Amino acid sequence: MNFRRLRVLLWVFGALSSAMTAHAQETAAEANSASPARAVREDYIIQPLDVLRVQVFQEDDLLREVRVTQGGSVSLPLIGTVSVRNLSVKEAQEKIRELYDRDYLVNPQVNLSVLEYAKRTVNVLGSVNSPGAVLFPQEEGLSLLDAIARAGGFNRFADRRKIRLSRTDSDGRTETFVVDADNLMQSGTNDSWPLQRDDVIFVPERIF
Repeated sequence: MNFRRLRVLLWVFGALSSAMTAHAQETAAEANSASPARAVREDYIIQPLDVLRVQVFQEDDLLREVRVTQGGSVSLPLIGTVSVRNLSVKEAQEKIRELYDRDYLVNPQVNLSVLEYAKRTVNVLGSVNSPGAVLFPQEEGLSLLDAIARAGGFNRFADRRKIRLSRTDSDGRTETFVVDADNLMQSGTNDSWPLQRDDVIFVPERIF
């Protein structure tokens, strides 16, 4: 009788161990199958210093995690330096696919994702309640009025009709625009004047 009970206990223990092992393997498989890249919109415009993950299906040797240079390019196996400047994730992915397809692979399947977003800021100065650097949401745009709101909003001395927006292009040339925030708010077009990295917004004081 004791021997039979021992056999039953051993059988139960073995079944439990098998179930636990199977569960652990399923959990590990799910973890391994999850992409380490962050979810990102396909229309996100790639920025200098972003870190990208480039994967070609069934070509493990071509997998790369690369940082975009200040000039807006990445270096990849076989195809060399690829400019992704001003391209969306979807556009860059298709460009890389075409380059591999042209000379090296037959109908390759390329997946491009963003592992790390470069820090992007604008500066909001002058007559606002908390002047200083304002951080972009990682994969979203930022409008002039949104940036001012993130800087604490206008203070009571602000001249909201003569806001100066200064922007330096890739060639080092600086343009300055004068924006009437009162008109923007009255028209309800809060998303007007989308900002770019390192823009400078200056809110002057009213002349009494």
